[in-house]
Amino acid sequence: MTKNYNLSVMLILISWMSNCLAGGGVLLSEDSCIISIGFYEAHFTAYQPDTSGDKQFCEDLDEAGNTIFVLDYLHKSLSQVPVDFRIIKNVTDKGEFVQMADIIKIQDIDRVTVFYQEPIIKTNASYAVTHEFLENGDYVGIVTAGHPTNNNIYSSVFPFSVGASNLSWSIIVFFGLILIFGTYLFRMIRTD
Repeated sequence: MTKNYNLSVMLILISWMSNCLAGGGVLLSEDSCIISIGFYEAHFTAYQPDTSGDKQFCEDLDEAGNTIFVLDYLHKSLSQVPVDFRIIKNVTDKGEFVQMADIIKIQDIDRVTVFYQEPIIKTNASYAVTHEFLENGDYVGIVTAGHPTNNNIYSSVFPFSVGASNLSWSIIVFFGLILIFGTYLFRMIRTD
């Protein structure tokens, strides 16, 4: 009974932790990155064709260089409204926990902006922008879209790193906890 209980607790914690690994407005869902912009959703993918070929990125990028960001709209009404895309240096000291409230506090957003695509309507429901990152570092992507029938504006904020280690702290902690629980379970099994 104790073995089954301990195994159940470990499996619940692992599934809970895997849901916590996604950061910002981009969520990995069934091998697909989904960005939420208010009530809108879109598939989100980034590519670095010059250095990584057709490898798809959901959040962090391998290195500085030419990068293509693609949003494939999942809501028809998103293709009827202007959407803009901004990338800023992450100057918030919030790391991967940055939110729109932190962005609003930045007094001169243009000073920290490294890329901005003015609002455009993409009736084909596929939005793509290209930016060449000149240096590694921590950045924040901000996607903004209007509402089709009123003046509401919706935003999504997603932090990401360029040229950082492929292992984030959350992944290191996740595997560390798996190792601890695995060791604990191994000892429990050996003592029974």
